[in-house]
Amino acid sequence: MSRIEELPDDFDESLNLNEVPPQGPPDLPQPGFDAFAASNDDVPFPINEEKLKEMENDPSVPKMPPAMASVKSHSKEELLDMMNKTPLFMTDIEKAGDENGENILLDAITAMQNEGTRGEVAQSFKEQGNEAVSELRWIDAKEHYTKSIAVINAKEDKWEKPEDLAAEKKLLRQMEELSHINRALCNLELGNYRSCTTDCAATIKLNPKNVKAYYRSSMALLKLDKVDEAEDAASRGLTVDPENKALQTAAKKIAERKAAKERVIARKKAEEELARKQNLVLSTALRARQIRTRKTEQPPDMEDSQIRLIPDPLSPESTVEFPAVLLYPMDAQSDFIKGFSEMHSIADHLDYIFPLPWDTKKEYSMQNVECFMQTVTGGLIKAGKKVPLLQILSGGKVEVVDQLVRIFVVPNSKTGAFIAEMKARKEG
Repeated sequence: MSRIEELPDDFDESLNLNEVPPQGPPDLPQPGFDAFAASNDDVPFPINEEKLKEMENDPSVPKMPPAMASVKSHSKEELLDMMNKTPLFMTDIEKAGDENGENILLDAITAMQNEGTRGEVAQSFKEQGNEAVSELRWIDAKEHYTKSIAVINAKEDKWEKPEDLAAEKKLLRQMEELSHINRALCNLELGNYRSCTTDCAATIKLNPKNVKAYYRSSMALLKLDKVDEAEDAASRGLTVDPENKALQTAAKKIAERKAAKERVIARKKAEEELARKQNLVLSTALRARQIRTRKTEQPPDMEDSQIRLIPDPLSPESTVEFPAVLLYPMDAQSDFIKGFSEMHSIADHLDYIFPLPWDTKKEYSMQNVECFMQTVTGGLIKAGKKVPLLQILSGGKVEVVDQLVRIFVVPNSKTGAFIAEMKARKEG
């Protein structure tokens, strides 16, 4: 973002902000001046005489000049309380008054700020904001512009009456526009993008030809990724000033972002359409094979594993591949198979899975196990180990739940106990 473009309308661009202001020699004490002999009237805080006497009676504490004594004779809490009563260091205005709740210094500054007509006071706050902007103090600048706007919109008129009502009205109108557009700059720099657009809208309402309002609004809307609104703001600004370089740059950035978003939308739409077609072809292939499927409300997390057609997901003549789990219920163990082809048998997978590393009793071998699958009604069927999976699944006796084929592998010696357990579970 161009800093020059973002400076307030009445900013003095002849200033060189990079130039260090000349500094004169520091004030030196005049001959015969005793720094320690300053009067008590020059001390920053009233001296606590009682505490000072205690310090003077302590031989380890050297005699101090009044300015230092005024600080050393108070506790940290007392110093903070006194500093809070000074406008420069004030942090809590409710504690800034004396026992009567009064603060002469604060009242004096407030009175000085309210000197002049409403328009002149608003202008003073606006100029303070401009000074803060020139130093890139965005938070301070925003506060000054907010005060300027508050003065303009205040219901109570506590300022001097203007001699020229027409000039006062013109000044108020000018200060309101400048304060809003300059506060929009502060909000843009601070990342308060919605507030920036609000200030720009207020500016445009006052002056539909304020190009900076369109520019800053378009940039804030772009930051909010409201591309259509940003495009509209930039377009309206270019209608006012077709040659404005900042708006041209903004319009280019907006067009690039819009094109990028349209590419993402188009890609997502194409992916969704491809997925829809693949699901349709897969559903057709499963129906043609008479394979039943069902989904539950809480499917297991299998990451990217799912039923698919290989090699061409758009051809119903491709081979169907299933995620499968081999369950060893008598030992509470399992093995997951990401792709179990319909053309393969259970034995094809047991051949490389056996022997099982946890089978210390050597109960699991190709010859010593039986395989079972649950039926649609909750019963069991014995699944031939050398029969292709397609033959087991087709016909509708069993179903694939949540895209996962479940096969129970049980040692011959424990098949009776397993069947009895499953029967009891069904009846229960």
